[in-house]
Amino acid sequence: MQTPDGLPAEIDLSRPSAARVYDYFLGGAHNFEIDRRLAEQIAGMTPNLAATMRSGREFLRRAVRVLLDAGIDQFLDIGSGIPTVGNVHEVAQAANPQARIVYVDIDPVAVAHSRELLADNDRAIAVHADLREPKLILDEARASGLIDFDRPLGILLAGVVHFVPDADRPADILTTLRAAAAPGSFLVISHSTFEDQPQEMLDAQRLSARTDTEITLRSRAEVTGFFGDWTVLAPGVVHMPLWRPDSPSDVDEHPERFGAFGGVARYDRPAG
Repeated sequence: MQTPDGLPAEIDLSRPSAARVYDYFLGGAHNFEIDRRLAEQIAGMTPNLAATMRSGREFLRRAVRVLLDAGIDQFLDIGSGIPTVGNVHEVAQAANPQARIVYVDIDPVAVAHSRELLADNDRAIAVHADLREPKLILDEARASGLIDFDRPLGILLAGVVHFVPDADRPADILTTLRAAAAPGSFLVISHSTFEDQPQEMLDAQRLSARTDTEITLRSRAEVTGFFGDWTVLAPGVVHMPLWRPDSPSDVDEHPERFGAFGGVARYDRPAG
């Protein structure tokens, strides 16, 4: 059954959704009044939050372009959110029309809108799944026929691992995902942090507890640990604007103000 808006009837519209709040900050149209109220409350505490969201999306685009330059033509984008302009399939398929993308998100609204957007794209699909069930995600990606795990791929975890609390063992989740990848694959992570952050930013992050996906802030060392023994590309795990900016002018005097680290790592074939 569906609502008059064409959304699955089981979607809970009585609580704000992190994916829809994110969509609002990016200027998207797939959000509701309850999401906008929370977004405005957060924005009132941290006026640069919309810029922070855009910085995260820009980091992801730059990382995808680096992976494309390295020959990657298949992407598993976990925590993809609601489609907005400049999403992964648009960036990847503009450079390589044969590129294939499997989007994964926990939010049924995000998945419903993704499927609508991708209806005419036979090289991209959206899957409803939870990052905390990595084996299910891998099975769904295989079943799609779009991801060949015997070949290098890009695993994208942009702004999603911080929604997994320590109790759900995020390091083990990342180990499972890395173990499924072939040598030559890449892992992209951006993750919110408490390091170098003013108190008002930390207070705003705590408002995420009002959604179904509370944020866990982590240190640079913890984020770096999620890459395991893969080779972290230069410049390392850094505040997002510092990761290979398109131009020096894109980085202001306080890149830490965006409150998140970004990094990319490559799975090099073991010696011997």
